[in-house]
Amino acid sequence: MTDTHDDPRTKVGPARRVEIFTGSGRRRSWSAEEKARIVAESLAPGASVSAVSRRHGLTSSQIFRWRRMSGAAKPVAAPPALSFVPIVVGDTAAVSAVAAQEAIEIAFKDVKLRIPGGTRASTIMALLKALRPKR
Repeated sequence: MTDTHDDPRTKVGPARRVEIFTGSGRRRSWSAEEKARIVAESLAPGASVSAVSRRHGLTSSQIFRWRRMSGAAKPVAAPPALSFVPIVVGDTAAVSAVAAQEAIEIAFKDVKLRIPGGTRASTIMALLKALRPKR
């Protein structure tokens, strides 16, 4: 006969904490179409990756990983609209008078280059080559 009086398995004590998992308990798999749809949703203007991840039961790092894998790491901004300058062909004296009053303005990221009208094309090309980003 065994003495169970001091056995901790038979002692009645306070209830212990019990966790119940209601999830599937397995890894989820996402099709390429679902991943693409979620990534596109996270790239929409004004979208929050955190909100999109909560809505789909993901972590935001998972969405960022999918973005890198798809090559869509950043939202692409629309390029600025192009504008053209009219060219006057005619009497060179009249063109020189107009060119002396006007200037060509080229805007880079942090720099504004103002070239006076009548500047030689070779000088303009040298300026543009000097300001071109190094590769």
